[in-house]
Formats: sequence, C-alpha cells, structure tokens
Amino acid sequence: MTVPAVWTASGPGSLTAAIEALEAGAVVAVPTDTVYGLAVDPSRPAAVEAVFALKGRPREVALPVLVANADQVDRVTGGLEAAAADLAARYWPGALTLVVPRARSFVVDLGGPPSARLTVGVRWPDHPVIGALCRAVGPLAVTSANRHGRPPATTAAAVAEDLDGPWRPAVIVDDGPCDGTPSTVVECRGPATRCLRDGAIPWDRIAGTSPDRPGPG
Repeated sequence: MTVPAVWTASGPGSLTAAIEALEAGAVVAVPTDTVYGLAVDPSRPAAVEAVFALKGRPREVALPVLVANADQVDRVTGGLEAAAADLAARYWPGALTLVVPRARSFVVDLGGPPSARLTVGVRWPDHPVIGALCRAVGPLAVTSANRHGRPPATTAAAVAEDLDGPWRPAVIVDDGPCDGTPSTVVECRGPATRCLRDGAIPWDRIAGTSPDRPGPG
C-alpha cells in the first residue's frame, strides 16, 4: 500500500509536489477555505475516476470545479449569465458554488447524469493554497476529502485516517485545521436562482430574505 506524502503547506517544495502529482494524473488532498478537498486535473479521465473510487462517491453525483481567476471562470462557463454574475461579484472568492451552463469547449466528464454535461458547479475559493494550484495547473475538480456519506475532513490527519485503504491521495497538503462549513450550492439559470444546498453562506442571506441583509437592488 502506498502511503501518501504529507507536506506542510508553508514548507519548501509543498506546492511543487502537489503540482507535479496533479500533472501526473494523481489525486491530491488540499486545504480550502471550507474543508479539505480531493483535487484532480479534470482533463485526465483516469484521475476523475480515481476520485470517485477513492471517495466511494456515486458516479451519478457530478464533481464541482474550483477556479482561481476570471479567465478560468470564463474557460469553464463561457461567461456567467446575469444572476450568476451578480452572486459571483458579491460572494467570490468565497464559499459559494454556482451551478451554471458550462462552456461548449469545456467537455470534461465530471460524472452525473447526461444533463450534467451541459452544466458545471464552479467555485472561486478564498484560500492561497488551492488558488496557487489552480493558477499552476488550471481549473481543478475538487470534492470534500472524506468517504461518501461521512463528515468532511477538517485536518490532514483526518484525511489520512478516513481515506486509509487501497485508494489514497498521492499527496496531502497540510495547512492545519480547515473547519469551515461546506459551500452553499446555488443553481442559476438566466435570471432564476434556487438553492441546492444551504451551507457556509446562508441561503436567506443570498436570496435577500435575511433580516440583516436587504435583497438585491
């Protein structure tokens, strides 16, 4: 059994090791602004399949994509429509995943039903490590680092413990506790929005129904 290499995020060579693993088609456990995630280069089908196998995630549940700049948003989505662009301006970088139409040129298989080939869950996280990896490798398919159905891992040690088996990440980047709440997931179609998962940013705040936040406009 191959033991994952654990690198301290602030240590020399940690990002290089993670970048090399991603470019080789391996799975890397990374810190984010919410919880630890499993990251792969989505352009590598075998790497995407390895995430599903490692996590035990049903193939019918599509993987989201993390990005690090506006160019990568456009690369994945072909440009956000009005409602999505408004939410992105308000909450990115941050813990909001937007499910939006994907760019025709972004043809990677992220799992999900056939209709998922037309959309993508995209997020711009507020964390220097995952940001640096996205800038170096490109948009990354990332899902929480835990067995499907278990609580998300909030430490590198928890990642190693929960994913102890024949499938493991090649590299774990340790940046201390990442104990935030998973991102809120919002589907945006034209001017319409709906909450698919309430999370770190309360839906009533996003929708403008929270008593401490007026609605848009």
